[in-house]
Amino acid sequence: MTDSFFHEGDLVGVLTAQPLDRLLDYKAPEGGCHLGAFVEVPLGPRKVLGVVWGAGKGDYDRAKIRSVIRVLDVAPMREEMRVFLTRAAEYTLTPMTAMLRLATRAPGLGEAQSMRKIYRLGDQTPARMTDAREKVLGVLRDYGGLSFTLGEVAEMAGVGTSVVKGLVKLGAVSEEEAPRDVPYPQLDPDYGGKALSADQAAGAETLRAALRSDTYGTTLLKGVTGSGKTEVYLEAVAECLRMGRQALVLLPEIALSGEFINRVEARFGMRPAEWHSGVTMTERRRCWRMVGQGDAQLVVGARSALFLPYQNLGLIVVDEEHDTSYKQEDGVLYNARDMAVLRAAINGAQVVLASATPSLESWANVEAGKYTRLELTSRFGAAVMPKMAAIDMRVEDMPAGTWVSPTLRDAMRKRLEKGEQSLIFLNRRGYAPITLCRACGHQIGCDHCDARMVEHRFLKRLMCHQCGETKPLPTKCPSCDAEDRLSAVGPGVERMGEEVTALFPDARVAVLSSDLYGSARAMKAHIEEIAEGGTDIVIGTQLVAKGHNFPLLTLVGVIDADLGLQGSDLRAAERTFQLMRQVAGRAGRAETPGEALLQTYQPEHAVIRSILAGDEESFWAAEAAERKAAGVPPYGRMAGIILSSPNVQEVFDLGAEMARMDGPLRQIGAQVFGPAPAPIARVRGRHRVRLLVKAEKSAPLQQALAKWAGQFRLPANLRMAIDIDPQSFY
Repeated sequence: MTDSFFHEGDLVGVLTAQPLDRLLDYKAPEGGCHLGAFVEVPLGPRKVLGVVWGAGKGDYDRAKIRSVIRVLDVAPMREEMRVFLTRAAEYTLTPMTAMLRLATRAPGLGEAQSMRKIYRLGDQTPARMTDAREKVLGVLRDYGGLSFTLGEVAEMAGVGTSVVKGLVKLGAVSEEEAPRDVPYPQLDPDYGGKALSADQAAGAETLRAALRSDTYGTTLLKGVTGSGKTEVYLEAVAECLRMGRQALVLLPEIALSGEFINRVEARFGMRPAEWHSGVTMTERRRCWRMVGQGDAQLVVGARSALFLPYQNLGLIVVDEEHDTSYKQEDGVLYNARDMAVLRAAINGAQVVLASATPSLESWANVEAGKYTRLELTSRFGAAVMPKMAAIDMRVEDMPAGTWVSPTLRDAMRKRLEKGEQSLIFLNRRGYAPITLCRACGHQIGCDHCDARMVEHRFLKRLMCHQCGETKPLPTKCPSCDAEDRLSAVGPGVERMGEEVTALFPDARVAVLSSDLYGSARAMKAHIEEIAEGGTDIVIGTQLVAKGHNFPLLTLVGVIDADLGLQGSDLRAAERTFQLMRQVAGRAGRAETPGEALLQTYQPEHAVIRSILAGDEESFWAAEAAERKAAGVPPYGRMAGIILSSPNVQEVFDLGAEMARMDGPLRQIGAQVFGPAPAPIARVRGRHRVRLLVKAEKSAPLQQALAKWAGQFRLPANLRMAIDIDPQSFY
């Protein structure tokens, strides 16, 4: 027996996706199995999916060990994938079974290849020819014997499906069974390259050379919004395809994928494979299988696309790398940007981190010489960076209950007269963030969370943005029963929509917010309509700050630029800086210069001043110095521990005990802060307590945390989540 093949009856250790903390021993099935094989094994009365992870231990009665039921008909898990899952589990302190769940999130992997009926030209000629029949046969002849599904043939010929079925009976069209999971069409790296500007061409050549080195490396591709970063990294994708390796492009938002897929198709002649929550289960299974067989050259996807079984991964692009949605905040707590770097290092692949406003972590890695920095300094074509100015809200004449200042209103009117688009940005979903009783002062909160409910007037409901609970808008106060005294306080995007429509009754106003769409497809369609000029004024949340290109947009107004500067989040200044720069960058993407106006009550605040001056380097240097002095990321290590239980006493007791028994952490010089109630102390009926661990950059934090947490037995209903490098502190 070699190390990588197990003969029938040999003991194998199988990792399953079930919540068990160890490998399970089984006997290899008839015909044997390879290391990494996907197998179906019996577990109690059930059959479950697993992966052969190594030799079995054989540490109990061999007679009781059951056999693997069968080896699945999919490519075995490669060694680099097993190493990646193991190292990601060690870094994030996640059980291996949960990591395997991430790597097998395609339905029906254990099922035989499903089949579908396809149609091609038959060998008979019908005795009686009609127009409809001629159209069908003409289409099949034109495509030289290619096969199509029933719907495709009928649609291309412009006839009903019954015409095609009639021709099958006559033998003029042949009906065959074919596998549903077919390879993706070949992308052509030389199909549609665009003329690049001088600094784009130089950047593209640098990335191509890095790929040709066939080694691991990470490049931070920084460029002002609209400088053509996408065109540059698509040239790197083209080089990767020429080398016969697979490429992955990660996007932060599913809403961005429609526009991006069109750009990929224009560049390579065909559509790539897609992996995100908006694709069907059938497409997911096809993508998973084809990636493993090497029949998908390019995958465009959300963060979980990192866990697909690539056969020969050569390039990972993380677009908008600063975006907080790359951090998964439930289940396995990982940051896709960091995991992309880990995966590429194991595979000897290149990583491109693209952003106009990089994260401080990436900036620090460039400063430390770990990443290469590549900068695009000018906007592509005739476009120039927008002019930025602050509107000092302390001197504006604002009637009660309004949020658009006279200065911003005048600027919007000018744009309307010229037939240009304006964007009003407010980082609050819904109609109003607080619903208050004017009789007793009660604020309506969620029944299951310590969070205020947000009014969504389009839905005629109140919604909790923590747990998703909704309830109808009440007519009387739940606290004092006063009728008609409930008042919406503060603006959300829906309320801004009302105000803007009242100010400009003839303008076409669109509100863009992720919770206003039933599906990702509906959202994509609306965004495309706006880009084509179907709207005069767009009102949006964070969704609009991410990568969209609206050519007619020349004015951006930010309603509450100070919103992110409050609170205790160590990244508050960085997030505000990034968000404002990203939003402002939506303006003036074509020939007409743009303008960005920030409404603020603190125009002298250092962050607001840095945004207006566009002096990123001095902002980063100052922010870095502050973080260094405090010993916090990226110049120190942090971990958040969240304890939650329906029993409030239980979580505080365990939190206090953990703070007392911090020996393993003290040994590495780490400090424990807390326990304290989490800022949102109750979510879905569970009370939440946080502890924060802070350590030196070089401290072996994970081992110490594992040792520390391993001292405690958790009561049945108490959960502990350990978040390495926390991004949010709620």
